Amino acid sequence: MENNKFLTREGLKQIKGELDKRKKVLRKEISYAIKDAKEQGDLSENAEYSEAKSRETENEKRIAELESVLKNSVVVRKNGKSKKIDIGSVVKVKTGRAGERIFRIVGSNEADPISNKISNESPIGAALMNKAAGDSIEVEAPNGKIKYQVLGVENK
Repeated sequence: MENNKFLTREGLKQIKGELDKRKKVLRKEISYAIKDAKEQGDLSENAEYSEAKSRETENEKRIAELESVLKNSVVVRKNGKSKKIDIGSVVKVKTGRAGERIFRIVGSNEADPISNKISNESPIGAALMNKAAGDSIEVEAPNGKIKYQVLGVENK
């Protein structure tokens, strides 16, 4: 179980959705593109065929990655009564540098810092795990240590 990654229910839904689209829609589109390119004749100098085969390879690689994530992941079910930060928690923090920020703690497969989804394995995420409102943490950053004060925790 140590090699398993964690997923929120939302992350599981997104991965299953992407996998389904790649298997049912993209595979079909790529198959038609390959068929059309083959009908054009000589494949050795057929850019459309090469592009379609490249897309096919990329799609199949991503399908394998997604299937591996699903096979090796544990879906975290939240206890809405818990006051502690865990995977799936929405956390409001205050820092002197950036003011107030809201993060969602997710598994590494779901991390998207631009959307404020941070991994439980990231420096900030790991430091926040098992903390509660009122707790403080310090995280080492390239520009020095950053102090965070946990203002609130929401567990859905």
